Amino acid sequence: MLSLGRSDRAVGWDPEKSAIICCPQNQESHLQRRSTVATTNDLKNGMVLNLDGQLWQVIWFQHHKPGKGGAVVRSKLKNIESGKTVDKTFNADVKVEVANVDKRTMQYLYNDGTSYIFMDTSTYDQLEVAPEIVGDAKNFMLENQEAIVATNDGRVLYIELPASVELEVQYTEPGLQGDRSTGGTKPATLETGHQINVPLFIVTGEKIKVDTRDSSYQGRVSS
Repeated sequence: MLSLGRSDRAVGWDPEKSAIICCPQNQESHLQRRSTVATTNDLKNGMVLNLDGQLWQVIWFQHHKPGKGGAVVRSKLKNIESGKTVDKTFNADVKVEVANVDKRTMQYLYNDGTSYIFMDTSTYDQLEVAPEIVGDAKNFMLENQEAIVATNDGRVLYIELPASVELEVQYTEPGLQGDRSTGGTKPATLETGHQINVPLFIVTGEKIKVDTRDSSYQGRVSS
């Protein structure tokens, strides 16, 4: 079983896909060889750039032509290792280094107390992924659920889930008569152990749809 994503590893990224990559520090030159070159005119959301030896994911970008001077590309980038976001402006048509990312659908098996174990259902190979790589995805993962595992040269970058998932409310305080019209919310603990806010009329045992990007309640699931 392969263990990935420990703290003694560096990070790396990809273009047409979001990605968080983990690789040993002494393999930085190998990571660079795995990169490709594009221009700032080719930026896309989710693309991973290698800037000065650090990996940054493009969260947002906009082409802009000021009244004076040349065209520029404004962007918001997220550092894969630290999670820090920055605003950065590039000159148009400037070359940038892009990391190559592969995505595979894998099955989440269990958490062994130190790592999250995923399995490739076609080869049955198992993969250990460290908690810092799984990140907030753990709040929405159930055993035997499928997830996308993004890698660069065999090293895990990040775990990707659907934009929304269906989960059962494990516990929430009972609501009150007439709660449907008040618009208020209350805490609810999901079957994963994650707590979110739900409308006052939601009860324990109901299945609801939750946005995996911001933990927001999306609605009841029809039985």
